[in-house]
Amino acid sequence: MPSGPRVAYLSMEIALEPEIPTYSGGLGVLAGDTIRSAADLGLDFTAVSLLHRRGFFRQSLGERGEQIEAPDPWRPEDRLEPMAPRVSIEIESRKVEIRAWRYSVLGQEGATVPVYLLDTDLPENHPDDRHLTDDLYLGDMRHRLRQEVVLGVGGLELLEALGERPFDRFHLNEGHAALAPLALVERFLAQPSERPSAQPSQSPSQPPSEQPSELPSETLALAEALRLTRALCVFTTHTPVPAGHDRFPLELARSVLGDRRVEILGDLGLTSELNMTELALVTSRYVNGVAIRHGEVSRSLFPGYPIRSITNGVHARTWVSPAMHDLFDRHIPAWPNDPFALRYAGRIPTGQIAEAHRRSKEALLDRVRALTGRSLDPDALTLGFARRATGYKRTALVFRDLERLEVIASRHGPMQIVFAGKAHPRDEEGKDSIRQVFAAAESLRGRIEVVYLADYDMDLGQLLVSGSDVWLNNPIPPLEASGTSGMKAALNGVPSLSILDGWWVEGCVEGVTGWEIEDGVVEDPREPHARDAHHADALLRKLDEQVAPLFFGDPERFLDIRRQSIALNGSFFNTHRMLLQYLYEAYLSG
Repeated sequence: MPSGPRVAYLSMEIALEPEIPTYSGGLGVLAGDTIRSAADLGLDFTAVSLLHRRGFFRQSLGERGEQIEAPDPWRPEDRLEPMAPRVSIEIESRKVEIRAWRYSVLGQEGATVPVYLLDTDLPENHPDDRHLTDDLYLGDMRHRLRQEVVLGVGGLELLEALGERPFDRFHLNEGHAALAPLALVERFLAQPSERPSAQPSQSPSQPPSEQPSELPSETLALAEALRLTRALCVFTTHTPVPAGHDRFPLELARSVLGDRRVEILGDLGLTSELNMTELALVTSRYVNGVAIRHGEVSRSLFPGYPIRSITNGVHARTWVSPAMHDLFDRHIPAWPNDPFALRYAGRIPTGQIAEAHRRSKEALLDRVRALTGRSLDPDALTLGFARRATGYKRTALVFRDLERLEVIASRHGPMQIVFAGKAHPRDEEGKDSIRQVFAAAESLRGRIEVVYLADYDMDLGQLLVSGSDVWLNNPIPPLEASGTSGMKAALNGVPSLSILDGWWVEGCVEGVTGWEIEDGVVEDPREPHARDAHHADALLRKLDEQVAPLFFGDPERFLDIRRQSIALNGSFFNTHRMLLQYLYEAYLSG
């Protein structure tokens, strides 16, 4: 039987398996890993998301790196269980019918976590509403807000219709789900209640530190509804990038949500716009960022709110390669249930780690050959870079000085770089970064091999994080909230060469688990060319002076770094540890 507090986990995207394209990147993958660990740990967890019948999008690439997008349709009938109950909610003064499909995540010891994917493709709905849950992140602002009504308001209604018992906590995985607590406030206001016996913990429109001592009766009723809501809600914010915080004009909110809900928003202090992050902050008792540094950045973005930190993790069994899985089974048999036991990886002979990595690398190079027709060198230093293609992640930073990069390869040994990642269809800067990689690849052809693999997904990601020799990450600090791809690499004995941002601030032990790309002091940090030039110089210098000499000149020491990456980082940066922190700090407290 599941144990602990009963938690409803609401997320706009969840990565369940590669054949179910209900995710776009890190947020959805993190959600999937969280649910898998909840099942392994036997927690009383239920997850809610949208069905996304057409997925995010399928990516193909032209000869010069032009991104070509196509729908990614799939049949829920083939993989999910249809649920009978239906609910009706109001969006834009129109009734919208919602049903759910269930996917069951099976834990290591047989426990399951149900995931309910909400679907509006029903004949009784208006044609516009039937396609409301089809696509992930591809509609306009109005479409996005309507989807978030389905997730937050519809999610609560459907959980009740499905007969789920009352929940002790609602965990909002990013601000997309913030209309769930708004619906809870609305419900509490509608219920007959007695005058609260104690002063509410927070005034509706102010952070806890600014609570007035006396409230008029109508505000007191709202404050009590808010107190009851806040006692139930946990909110995790995932990004310091402004585009990651959904904001809607108040008139659009009025059109979609209706007058009553906009009136409540105003009473909660959201009088100029509907900012989903601020709504979640106001209505949640516990709020956290996803790394220690991200918590610090979030507190500076939203002063007055007690934003804590729980650093992300990854689900070990999902991201370890088959070769590493076999190795761990032989030496650390408890690791699937107890990823903390990977700290004993320091006892594994380095020769066996080398052999397991060789098999993982071969699997990656086989996939590269199948996808591109290119045969890469199994003995070359292989850098891996795979994440969403967008400006602040600086996909092509390593190519700022091609001549210097060639000198490094000629001085130390053969080098190759494997890229993957999708740009949002409206992100022209991200699309341009892919074209820059293709242009650099053409300039370096025959000297440094560079490939860009199209249609990045969970399956391809697992091959990349396990088959690369070094994991590269060079975002503009402090814009990387966490960056879980490097955690997956560490589980596979692949050290990172990364800017000190996100999780790497905590995971980097210089020369032991990987290497820092020094930030240093730039004359004018607001000038992007100076900043990028500085970071590119630091990246190439570290590659030239430490990474490549070690890889080619002292392979035994490099293997020890692989081993320490597993023992120090793989054993800690996992979703078992992360969820236990949520359990004790967020779900059980208060």
